[in-house]
Amino acid sequence: MAVQLVRARSVFDGAGGCEREAAEVVVKTMQGWGWEPLVDEVAPGRPNVVATVEGGGGPGPVLAFEGHLDVVTEGDPAAWTVAPFSGEIRDGKLYGRGAADMKSGLAAMLYAARALQLWGPFPGALRLLVLVDEEGMMLGAKRAVASGALAGVSAVVSCEPEGGEVCPVSKGALRLRVDLDGQMAHGAMPEQGRNPLPSLGRLLVALEDLQARLQGEVPAHPLLGKPSLTPTVVCAGLPEQMNTSPSRASAYLDVRTVPGVGHAHLLERLRAEVEAVASPAGLGASVAVLDDRPPVVTPATDPVVTALMEAHEQVNGVRPALGGVPGTTDATVITRDTGLPSVVYGPGGKWVAHQADEWVAVEEVGRYARVYALAALAYLTGQSQQNERSQA
Repeated sequence: MAVQLVRARSVFDGAGGCEREAAEVVVKTMQGWGWEPLVDEVAPGRPNVVATVEGGGGPGPVLAFEGHLDVVTEGDPAAWTVAPFSGEIRDGKLYGRGAADMKSGLAAMLYAARALQLWGPFPGALRLLVLVDEEGMMLGAKRAVASGALAGVSAVVSCEPEGGEVCPVSKGALRLRVDLDGQMAHGAMPEQGRNPLPSLGRLLVALEDLQARLQGEVPAHPLLGKPSLTPTVVCAGLPEQMNTSPSRASAYLDVRTVPGVGHAHLLERLRAEVEAVASPAGLGASVAVLDDRPPVVTPATDPVVTALMEAHEQVNGVRPALGGVPGTTDATVITRDTGLPSVVYGPGGKWVAHQADEWVAVEEVGRYARVYALAALAYLTGQSQQNERSQA
């Protein structure tokens, strides 16, 4: 199944849907097991797939496993030693875009749920959330919350690749667009206009200074490290009209935060920096918040965390390290919008994601499926809570 998913090129290029083929693989697999998946078209060609597996063992909690169908672009195919969407298995490794991030995690969580279903009755239920657009604005996660797909769920496991770490904390993110508005003019007569580009340059330098001050004020988080302010896109003018100064210059910022950084206060400081470069030049200025995802901090003692820790140790023979997610995941949005505890744990290395020759060890898929099944059983039967109390 992981090979089939990798071969489905689910890259969103901005022009249309991308996840339909991969979603069909998931739906057919679920239907073959007798499940009744719900398919929710979030956008054209971009369907969420949600299924509930009832335990048949009486009342109990509902544990959700979550993963996403979309992948980032393969970049330059010449940088790869395998075809990016071949799903080639070589020397015990599955190669391809999305092999680690995160189609192996999707396969593992589905087979874990199936194994638990075949094992026998268990209390409560499992909810499988297969979502779209995690690599974008997380429209799938937002729709899952709004549509009621999380109704009754008590905890969420996001099956993203984390290199063997159990990650109950994740960085927050602010996605921002800064616009500086002036007046266009002929390049030979710049004094007749107000060119926003020099001020945008000064803003980029000021943001470096603000980042340094912020990192000096907030202690580095032991699992997440330092906050960051990263300009990622700059837009102004047209190459075809290089003899004209533009009326608008824009910068997109990817801001990553850790606990202790208040988003509202940081936005105030950013707006002050923008105004400080815009006002002397007679420019209009605005800062638009495209998305606001606070850090996730699930206590290490939460039953869903301890269930994963204990199951990992049972399968692998070693206690896993607690880690932190350097980025954000669908679970960030789900926790933000529902308050549910979430934890991130899945096959593959966290540092190979988005790289050429992305890969995952084939044996990891089955091994993580076993961990997921054991963790789910412990969580749903209350064994993780009992173990937590006995260790207290």
